[in-house]
Amino acid sequence: MGLVTKKKIGVLMGGLSSEREVSLASGTAILKAFQDKGYSAVGIDVNRDAAEQIRKAGVEAAFIGLHGTYGEDGAIQGMLEVMGIPYTGSGILASAMGMNKIVSKLAFKSHGLLVGPYAVVSERERAKAAAAEMGFPLVVKPCSEGSSVGVSLVHKNDDLGPAVELAFTYDCDILIEKYIKGKEVQVGILGDRALGAIEIVPKEEFYNYKAKYEKGMSDHFFPARIPKDVYQRTLNAGLAAHRALGCTGYSRVDFIIDGTGRPFVLEVNTLPGMTATSLLPEIAKGVGISFPDLVEEILRLALVEQADRVGVQR
Repeated sequence: MGLVTKKKIGVLMGGLSSEREVSLASGTAILKAFQDKGYSAVGIDVNRDAAEQIRKAGVEAAFIGLHGTYGEDGAIQGMLEVMGIPYTGSGILASAMGMNKIVSKLAFKSHGLLVGPYAVVSERERAKAAAAEMGFPLVVKPCSEGSSVGVSLVHKNDDLGPAVELAFTYDCDILIEKYIKGKEVQVGILGDRALGAIEIVPKEEFYNYKAKYEKGMSDHFFPARIPKDVYQRTLNAGLAAHRALGCTGYSRVDFIIDGTGRPFVLEVNTLPGMTATSLLPEIAKGVGISFPDLVEEILRLALVEQADRVGVQR
């Protein structure tokens, strides 16, 4: 089978967010996959002169390996559309909605998906009232960060203040969520298909940054160890969450499945980690899709789905 495009591909990585190091790892793996398959590809460590970097490199199609602010929030997507360059992943609006946990929760609820109790806190004084209303344990997190940056699991009132202060260092709006005890299960979406669901068992108290990125700090089980009917229900919910935000191309949807088998959607990652050992590639591998083939298929989907949006040909 031949290459899906002869265009010069720019793999955008690094960036300006708190997830820079993770993005560099994703971008490096993506670039190697393209080069191994014989594509004309170049890596770009994105800074505030991104448009000039991309122009100078002669990029004709972009694979976005960025994570977090300016990568997943619609900013880089808007710039690429203005430049007339097709790009991987979701469009401007879906990216912005996925990045904002408050907006995405409202979208999930409006589409009939299960969302746990939560409160939006813009002022520190509101945090205690929200905690009293929901009861401990609670999860405190920034509204618009990924990779569990700034997230705390809080068991008692004395620990609430520091958790709130930590979350506010990353965002002016934070979420306080009722902690739901259950299995961490994540669904991989490719095109308009739920590939499968993987179960994560962190060796930390919850699936935090350390559990996500330090080797040996979590165990993965594919397929997730849940009953068949719950598994299918979770796949369906994952695809429904992806569609609720208007996502395209690919995503990873995170769930907590409680003791009664109910899948509570946490968030949609519109640009999930893309190292060879990240969760979406691990799910893809579990259904027979190699990492290089996954990267190529994501590019193909971008060229097909976004050609009309940016007015270009494959």
